[in-house]
Order: sequence, then structure tokens, then C-alpha cells
Amino acid sequence: MRLKKIQHALITKKINFTYHEEDDCGSLDFQFRGLRYHIWEFLDGETYGVETNVKCAGKSEDILGDYETEIADLILTWPEMAIPG
Repeated sequence: MRLKKIQHALITKKINFTYHEEDDCGSLDFQFRGLRYHIWEFLDGETYGVETNVKCAGKSEDILGDYETEIADLILTWPEMAIPG
């Protein structure tokens, strides 16, 4: 299981997501406030990174380094989901 910090942030915010793993790279897809987001992990040589649109829903970008912490911290700043009932 990969992208654990990000999955924990999504669970904390009560955001449903799908997770897939292939070739030792994780992939997360989810919706938040009507917008679709993705976090697709890749391996470039020996360096892991992600392609994602979490910073700007309409634009994908690559993030290298400590991408899990960077993305998880960003998600945790998002407003709470309104859950009926």
C-alpha cells in the first residue's frame, strides 16, 4: 500500500476515494466539492513523484521530493465536507 499519508488525510476529511496500485506505484482518484482530483504516482529512474491536480483542479503538475506530506498537508487545509444526517 502506497500514498498512506495522503489516504489518511482523505479519510480524516471524510473524502471518498479509489486506490489502485500497479508496478509499485499508487493512484488515487476522488471528488471534492464537485471537482475531480487525481494523484498518480510514477517512478522516473530511481525517483518517485506524482502527477496531480490537487493544487489547481484544472491543471496537472508533477511533484517530486516529499510529495506525500505536501499533498496531505494541503488536503487537511480544505474545509470539512457537509455530511447529511
